[in-house]
Amino acid sequence: MASRPIVPQQARGDAVVDGGKQQKKNPAAEGRNRRAPLGDIGNLVNVKGVEVKPNRPITRSFCAQLLANAHAAAATENNKKQACAKVDAPLPVIDGVVAAKRVAPKPAQRKVTAKPKPEEVIDISSDEEKVQKDKSANKKKEGDANSKMKSRTLTSVLTARSKAACGLTKKPKEQIVDIDAADTENELAAVEYIDEIYKFYKLVEHENQPHDYMDSQPELNERMRAILVDWLIDVHRKFDLSLETLYLTINIIDRFLAIKAVPRRELQLVGISAMLMASKYEEIWPPEVNDFVCLSDRAYTHEQILVMEKTILNKLEWYLTVPTTYVFLVRFVKASIPDEKLENMVYFLSELGAMHYATIMYCPSMVAASAVLAARRTLNKNPAWSDTLKLHTGYSEAQLMDCARLLVSFHSTAGNGKLQVVYRKYSDPDRGAVALLPPARNLMPEDSAAS
Repeated sequence: MASRPIVPQQARGDAVVDGGKQQKKNPAAEGRNRRAPLGDIGNLVNVKGVEVKPNRPITRSFCAQLLANAHAAAATENNKKQACAKVDAPLPVIDGVVAAKRVAPKPAQRKVTAKPKPEEVIDISSDEEKVQKDKSANKKKEGDANSKMKSRTLTSVLTARSKAACGLTKKPKEQIVDIDAADTENELAAVEYIDEIYKFYKLVEHENQPHDYMDSQPELNERMRAILVDWLIDVHRKFDLSLETLYLTINIIDRFLAIKAVPRRELQLVGISAMLMASKYEEIWPPEVNDFVCLSDRAYTHEQILVMEKTILNKLEWYLTVPTTYVFLVRFVKASIPDEKLENMVYFLSELGAMHYATIMYCPSMVAASAVLAARRTLNKNPAWSDTLKLHTGYSEAQLMDCARLLVSFHSTAGNGKLQVVYRKYSDPDRGAVALLPPARNLMPEDSAAS
């Protein structure tokens, strides 16, 4: 369509001469037919605040072209790399060419996704690329970690072999054994209170521990005490009394001798009276007084035994409920998960220690724990001292070494001395003949071990 010259716009309401006839224009119709479409199709475009007017008349085909060019320009702008771009109006048309086409196109590998609104464009290509980079980085890290793990595994194997060759291999951490698990249904075992009971025993054992009293006894010595205890162990076996009675008898004797001087001729009377009291305290059917009179070959009368019994009770203030060595032996033997031979060895070493005065310097719990350690060393049990034993005894192996060596030295001389009652008792096959076994050489003094 040919262009026509632009006629200057007249004021609204003025007449126009067409073909010699003067016609008055309708302002409303003119505004509706020309100015309104120009605003609708974007004929007047504001670019950076400057009004641009087209240089050709607006027709329907030209209007369609302008709309197509405007949509193409908007699509081109959406392809630009911007976080958020706001489109206020279509791009201007200059000589029928869209100005936005001069902008360089976006690289092809960039993927964009635009929201339905034409004025808002969100570029997520960078996020997708970041996700892809993160995935590739994670894969690379995993590969590096796997390679490092493999190298560490190989290194650890070689290191473990080297340590094993040098004897430096670390032992795995030992698990604590629940020694009361089998007694949960036994009401007499008092599983709910057993730990608290032994904590109390450990607290009060020092209150009733006899001190070193031999210097305060003018007529007695360690040899006499050993003879008395050796004889009482034989009497205890003949009466078939419990071990609680034996250990309580020795405890009563030592506590009484620690606070009262006793003549030599009355030492056996003290022992008889102490066993009579312990039997009444522990046994269901204790021996009678006349039985002890006969056993002493009538060296003491019935009345003398009863008088000495009252004397001892008054001196001890009638306090007989004390934690003896046997109380701790029961618990510590259980913690050692013993067999029959180990249990007999523990009681053998403990009775040897009770017979000798040298062990009086150690508290009952330490003597019991040392007997367990010495027995395990004698029978070559591995480990000699476990975490379970350390937990229930409260002693480490190093703390028990002195007392354990003392008990092993008693074992090494048990078959050579004149006091043979304990040795013969535990040489019986019914008790495993543990007294006949060689003592633990790794706990004996160097001179004794060499000889």
